[in-house]
Amino acid sequence: MNSATDFDDVIEADDAPEAQTAKPAQSETPRKPRGRRGLWISVSVVAAVLVGLIAYSGVAFTHPLPATAAVVPADAVKTVETAPVAPAWPAQGGAAVGLVGQPGLLGSSGSDSSVPIASMTKTITALVLLQKYPLTSGEQGPTITFTQKDVDLLNQVWTEDGSWAPVAAGEKLTLTQAITVMMLKSANNYARSLAQWSYGSQGAFVKAANSWLAKNGFTHTHLTDPSGYDPGSVSNMTDLVGIGELAISNPVLAKIVNTTSATMPSPVGKIANTDPLIGTHGIEGVKTGYTKQAGHCLLFAAKVDINGTSRTLIGVMLGQPTYTALWTGVPKLLASYEAAFHEVDLTDAGKTVYGTYTTPWGSTVNLVAATQPSVEIYSASSVTVKVSASKLAAAAAHEIAGTVTFSYGDKKVVADLRTDGELTEPSIGWRFTHPAVLFQWRPVLDWERAVLGKVAF
Repeated sequence: MNSATDFDDVIEADDAPEAQTAKPAQSETPRKPRGRRGLWISVSVVAAVLVGLIAYSGVAFTHPLPATAAVVPADAVKTVETAPVAPAWPAQGGAAVGLVGQPGLLGSSGSDSSVPIASMTKTITALVLLQKYPLTSGEQGPTITFTQKDVDLLNQVWTEDGSWAPVAAGEKLTLTQAITVMMLKSANNYARSLAQWSYGSQGAFVKAANSWLAKNGFTHTHLTDPSGYDPGSVSNMTDLVGIGELAISNPVLAKIVNTTSATMPSPVGKIANTDPLIGTHGIEGVKTGYTKQAGHCLLFAAKVDINGTSRTLIGVMLGQPTYTALWTGVPKLLASYEAAFHEVDLTDAGKTVYGTYTTPWGSTVNLVAATQPSVEIYSASSVTVKVSASKLAAAAAHEIAGTVTFSYGDKKVVADLRTDGELTEPSIGWRFTHPAVLFQWRPVLDWERAVLGKVAF
């Protein structure tokens, strides 16, 4: 190897870098550090997110809450059924029952055709007399002086083997006293005497009585005599119940027929009511009756307790084989009808829940009746229940939020529904984390239910 040549080669090789570094550097634009640029981008994104969150928060915290519908339990709107009446009707003859203040009959058994009514006729006679000579409670009315004609009427009744009371020429009784004798003793002679005294003759009285019956709408009732001894004096059960109601609505007659005994001037003396049921089983009248054609009959009025309230039932029992059948049958019939009236507590004293609200954020409240209505229902009936409830998002305790309507027959009872507590608003956290529910965009997503559904805020 040539040493000089080798050395020169070395020098040239070493000198090459120096020559390169000695060249002037080319000019170029300075670059910003990469870290600072990324920071600005991050800050901008965070700022945008914060602005968005602030804007969303403002909307979310003030946005109206979604309203929730009430869920109505099936039991709350179940139809209420009441038991039918089971009347203790007599085995033979006919009977009917009505309630004072309620038109028509509550029920009847047997034919409602017109039949002989025996001494129940005297109730009509008394009402016609008191129409011509109206009296107030406690008044005695005009004085009647009986004559030999009245004694002759007594003799006539004796020959007929009818019911009677003593009379004497010159006897003086007030109208109230005379009607009392006629009704309590069921005296045919006093019915005829009063008819002659008031209208001049029995025929004129009968004409006036039939006019009175027609005027009062008793189209199935017709009199041929004032006492009922004649089988031509007839009525039906519907009319008799109405006549009985008029009798007890007259204060003078109502007091007379509710009397068990009375003492009159001579020759009448002490008399007892032919109806032994007066004062028992709430019975306050009205009139017995018997002829071969009519059988044993009773027109009756009775005070009964219906759901804690005193009411009056009017009834009639016709064509019974014996008086004993009347004295045992009428109380049984009254008891069966007393049990036929049902007091229905429509809202179970306000305990029935008619709807439940459960909000998406977990607040729960029930709807109950604001009042506690109860109704009286006769015999078998159906009460239907209809609930109308508002949608709620939040509500104060006892806030009215709907109605419940009870319908039976042609009647309706409406009660307001109120919340039994407070339906609270959601927390701020819930509003913030449940936009889908809050804004009603769509059904809650699976992830929202899974991730947020169990989170309490």
